[in-house]
Amino acid sequence: MTPPLLQVRDLTVEFATRRGVLRALDRVSFDIGRGEVLGVVGESGAGKSVTGSAVIGLIDRPGRIAGGEILLDGRRIDNLPPEEMRKVRGKRIGMIFQDPLTSLNPLYRIGDQLVETIRTHTDLSASAARRRAIDLLAEVGIPAPEKRIDGYPHQFSGGMRQRVVIALALSAEPELIIADEPTTALDVSVQAQIITVLKRLCRDHGTAVMLVTHDMGVIAETADRVAVMYAGRVIEIGNVADVVQNPLHPYAKGLMGAIPTLTGQERRLAQIPGSMPRLSAIPPGCPFNPRCPHAYAPCPTIRPDLTNYDRHPVACHLYDPAYAPEGVAA
Repeated sequence: MTPPLLQVRDLTVEFATRRGVLRALDRVSFDIGRGEVLGVVGESGAGKSVTGSAVIGLIDRPGRIAGGEILLDGRRIDNLPPEEMRKVRGKRIGMIFQDPLTSLNPLYRIGDQLVETIRTHTDLSASAARRRAIDLLAEVGIPAPEKRIDGYPHQFSGGMRQRVVIALALSAEPELIIADEPTTALDVSVQAQIITVLKRLCRDHGTAVMLVTHDMGVIAETADRVAVMYAGRVIEIGNVADVVQNPLHPYAKGLMGAIPTLTGQERRLAQIPGSMPRLSAIPPGCPFNPRCPHAYAPCPTIRPDLTNYDRHPVACHLYDPAYAPEGVAA
């Protein structure tokens, strides 16, 4: 059996503040195989973007990786010196940020930024790097790339800028791409185009993708597996069809129940009461228990571990025989 490309084991990230240490990620674990798209979903504050930043080595002070390990192709990378990590970042792991304007320098032409990135990670000459940049723009669907390559970011629409950012992420042919909300600021038709580009990259290049989003429609359309996060923890992970159609965790059920259907059948959408807890006020035990309609005796005091149940792993006492000996209560 081929080992996963990315292995994250018990990853813990903390931020030191004047009010104490805040734990943004608490023993997060997951794998991503080559050519696989893992969707990471949850409300704002769940820890999705922090997870992506930790994998690519962009946790700056006062933040730090306080525990666990991150392995890329079997090699641990979370403890690499900054110079060594810079060789991994961009070359082996690419990043697509939510807002393309934060990734593109408005003072430089698109082509200059692409060529600089390509030459940083390859031995190509300036002319060869420019040809490579034009090919990348064509691959991500930029029309007339040989002309648009000399344009500035402000001359591109939001969707076209996002395509340029994808081209930048691909410039060194990385093995893994972390896409942090790549379709959030785009309209539905452009979202579909960006999703098509990401899926084609996985198919044609064998690139693994960690897709961070709160949009379950994007997950259902793009991902092979999905990890549901809540309060810095992975609470359910499995094949996208299983999690979307038959979620186990009450929080995941709430997320799926809030998605409108296109069947024409009128139904009241589910609503999860309350909001994501602040990092300074995460409840003991199961962090979802104050909002959970099925919370019972062990939930406020005992933290449920992510364990296999039936179709896929879930962190919920309702599926733990030690606490629910008569079967699933949900």
